[in-house]
Amino acid sequence: MAPIHKECDYLVIGGGSGGLASARRASGAYGAKTIAIESNRLGGTCVNVGCVPKKVTWNAAAIAETIHEAKSYGFSVETTAPFDWKTFKHKRDAYVKRLNGIYEKNLDKDHVEYIHGRAHLTSADSVEVKLDDGSTTTIKAKKILLATGGHPTIPEGIPGSEMGITSDGFFDLETQPKCVALVGAGYIAVEMAGMFNALGSETHLFIRHETFLRQFDPMIQETITKEYERQGLHIHKNSNQTKLEKNTEKGGDWKTLHYTDKEHPDGATLDVECLLWGIGRSPEVEDLGLQAAGVKQGKKGHVEADEYQNTNVENIYSLGDVSGKVELTPVAIAAGRKLADRLFGGPKYKDSKLDYSNIPSVVFAHPEVGTIGLSEPDAREKYGDKNIKVYESDFTAMYYAMMEPEEKAPTKYKLVCYGEEEKVVGMHILGVGSSEMLQGFGVAIKMGARKRDFDSCVAIHPTSAEELVTMK
Repeated sequence: MAPIHKECDYLVIGGGSGGLASARRASGAYGAKTIAIESNRLGGTCVNVGCVPKKVTWNAAAIAETIHEAKSYGFSVETTAPFDWKTFKHKRDAYVKRLNGIYEKNLDKDHVEYIHGRAHLTSADSVEVKLDDGSTTTIKAKKILLATGGHPTIPEGIPGSEMGITSDGFFDLETQPKCVALVGAGYIAVEMAGMFNALGSETHLFIRHETFLRQFDPMIQETITKEYERQGLHIHKNSNQTKLEKNTEKGGDWKTLHYTDKEHPDGATLDVECLLWGIGRSPEVEDLGLQAAGVKQGKKGHVEADEYQNTNVENIYSLGDVSGKVELTPVAIAAGRKLADRLFGGPKYKDSKLDYSNIPSVVFAHPEVGTIGLSEPDAREKYGDKNIKVYESDFTAMYYAMMEPEEKAPTKYKLVCYGEEEKVVGMHILGVGSSEMLQGFGVAIKMGARKRDFDSCVAIHPTSAEELVTMK
């Protein structure tokens, strides 16, 4: 079959949140002839193997915790069977599939042509797409957006590492592992460890240092690490993994992990039914043809892009995880829309770009963690110790009032303020409800709120959030 030739104003490679947001804005709002290409399922990491199914699973874990805590409020709740992982998994899959369909309908509604296939650049303005039937399509585009996202990393140099799964594989598990090991100290490993533990799996978390979430404020690192230990997770500190092998005695999916850690400097083994690598993500660039178009990459392979999402090649742009700036779905969506405005919205939007400062983010740990702005050490380094004042609150949320002391989870908040005006340059919160709470406070901080602006707001009582407007 002879290759098909197409032309368009805007070609988006990658059907994740950022690419689709940009494609829809360009076509739906400005009438640009737009084509979107995706080789997997529409929605990218977030919809299929990230934020969406993760949050659904976190909800299940939170319900499990509530069932356990209900007795403190006078309820006699007994489960008649263990958590039905398989039924839950299939319902979650059906929900995601429904979202895939909605994404495709939205493309059609905004008149974006959708091609399912694998694309690679052949020049600075041309792409070849291998379609599902093996045939190819060539597309010549006036402007090209690279929004291919990323994929989880499996470590090299550890024999048997390929027998482990990644965060992608977590959502493919048909049965709940009785014993699971997770390797990593970032939000992916921490979130999934919390979910496994709450749902009843024996859970081991292997980290390289003394705490996890090491890019967060020290208050967050120290508190959440201690809380996970209180909840019964096995935290292996200062650890290294040396080998993973099949466990022939136990059979099935069981494996034996060889490792060293703080407690076992000479080495130890652990039998696990599942090992999950949560050590980071790599950009999806392997067969993108960047060299053919002359597109520059960073040391870790990310596509280099400036604050306007421009690459070094004229009319080729990049955003989202593949460019490695702030790897969060709402960031990619916002950047994609801003880019479409600038490219197709006329003079009014000629300077349109995303402001990457003060982006709020949440870790769906147990309990939740929220952060925006600078950590205390970063603020002191940037502005100097004498120019920083920190306000903190450490308390027990009223939800735990009816529980025994050993069952009470922590709640801690911190405001990092700069200068005589005490501008809030960082906010860090840990505790029940932090994810919903942060969005509103994020607006205030983005607007440049000062400590006295927080103080001027009358507290809502009784809530945990009132602590943020009553700190002394």
